[in-house]
Amino acid sequence: MKTEIAVIDEKNIDMSKVKKAAAIIRRGGVVAFPTETVYGLGANAFDEEAVKKIFIAKGRPQDNPLIVHIQSVDELENLVYDISDVAKKLMNKFFPGPITIILNKKESIPDVTSAGLKTIGIRMPKNKIALALIKESGVPIAAPSANISGRPSPTDVERCIEDLEGRVEGILGGPCSEIGVESTIVDCTVEPPCVLRPGGITLEQLREVDIDIYMDKAIMQKPSKDLKPKAPGMKYRHYAPKAPLKIIEGNVEQTVAKINEMLQNYIDDNKKVGILACDETKSRYKDGIVLSLGSLDNMQEIASNLFEALRHLDDLDVDIILSESFEERGIGVAIMNRLRKAAGFNIVRV
Repeated sequence: MKTEIAVIDEKNIDMSKVKKAAAIIRRGGVVAFPTETVYGLGANAFDEEAVKKIFIAKGRPQDNPLIVHIQSVDELENLVYDISDVAKKLMNKFFPGPITIILNKKESIPDVTSAGLKTIGIRMPKNKIALALIKESGVPIAAPSANISGRPSPTDVERCIEDLEGRVEGILGGPCSEIGVESTIVDCTVEPPCVLRPGGITLEQLREVDIDIYMDKAIMQKPSKDLKPKAPGMKYRHYAPKAPLKIIEGNVEQTVAKINEMLQNYIDDNKKVGILACDETKSRYKDGIVLSLGSLDNMQEIASNLFEALRHLDDLDVDIILSESFEERGIGVAIMNRLRKAAGFNIVRV
């Protein structure tokens, strides 16, 4: 399959390239495109055969629901019903932005898009290229992240090309994703609403709208084999590099000491070791390939660098990755959620 690749400037959008990508969507094809969270892989949400191509391109399990992307709240009328007052308030405050609202779906959305569920996640991305693509396509776009299933999500167009060239009809490139982790998913079909995936909108921000919004306890736990996921990322090992990843959880001094101890043991076994650290600790590791995700004073920076760091360590063919843990506050909850899933919940507590 030949993949049409076009890269455009979000500040000066070349609509001719957007129109070509939209034409692919309208004729039942699949297109990767930028959003502020991570790059998405989209198809016409109403077209069952087109949506199936997403699963094929990614190698994604078909019981993993997709998110439907819109460019106007006017589109909701054809997609969902029973929109609660809280859901409306969340959309008013955070649309467009890195949040997905789960609502009861109408029959217009095929079961393949929702993985057989009676609910669907709705999101309005903030990225102007994404919004232009949806508008030009004339249909809502169903899209997971634009990567091979299970791998770290792509935050730049080069990683989309690396994973998907020859597997999809189009790749529409733009800027690097500023947030770097997927959208927060809030289930508004239950009362009070429940966060099913932490992301760019924090629990603290959500509670400014409704103090009773809570986080599903299962988010930070290893999922059961019989779990039927209501949102993307709940069941399967996600975001994973090729090399095994271990997370070391403890205070800073304990973590640094334990990583240095493990590092020496792996080096003695002739292993190539990657280390995910922060600016404050990166100089304290004696060996290995040390990548800083950013400063602890800027957790958004750490989130935006996480997936690319995992992919970079893949590029370097490390045998094992050791990662520091991060405070589970604000976007730190999303960071640790992604790290634990990437590690397959392989955690060393000190």
